[in-house]
Amino acid sequence: MQIRSYRDLLVWQRGMDLTSLVYRLSTELPADERFGLISQMRRAAVSVPANIAEGHQRSSTKDYLRFLSIASGSLAEVETLIELAARLYSVRTTSIEDLVAQADELGKMLRSLQQRLEEKLAP
Repeated sequence: MQIRSYRDLLVWQRGMDLTSLVYRLSTELPADERFGLISQMRRAAVSVPANIAEGHQRSSTKDYLRFLSIASGSLAEVETLIELAARLYSVRTTSIEDLVAQADELGKMLRSLQQRLEEKLAP
C-alpha cells in the first residue's frame, strides 16, 4: 500500500484510536479534575497523532524523526496519567487495560517507524 497521506499511516490511525479511548476514560473522572488531570490527559493524547501527522508533512526525515520523538514523549505522558488516574480514582479496570494495551502497541509502532527512518538517514 502506498502512503499518500499521514491518514494512511497505521501508527497515526492507532494514535487516533488511543485518543478516542482517553477521551472516553476521562469522562469517568470526577468533574473537579476538568482543569487538571482530564485536561492534561487529553492534551497529551491529542499530541500523539498530531505530531505523527505534522512530522509526516515535514520536508526532511530529520524533522519527521523529531516529531515522532515528541509523539513518543507524549505517549509516555499519557501512560503516566492513565496510571495516575487508576491509582487516584475508581476507573473501570477494563478501560485501563484497554488503554495500556493500545499504548503499548502504539509505542512499539512508533519505535519501529523511528528505526526505519533512522536507517534511511544512515550513510
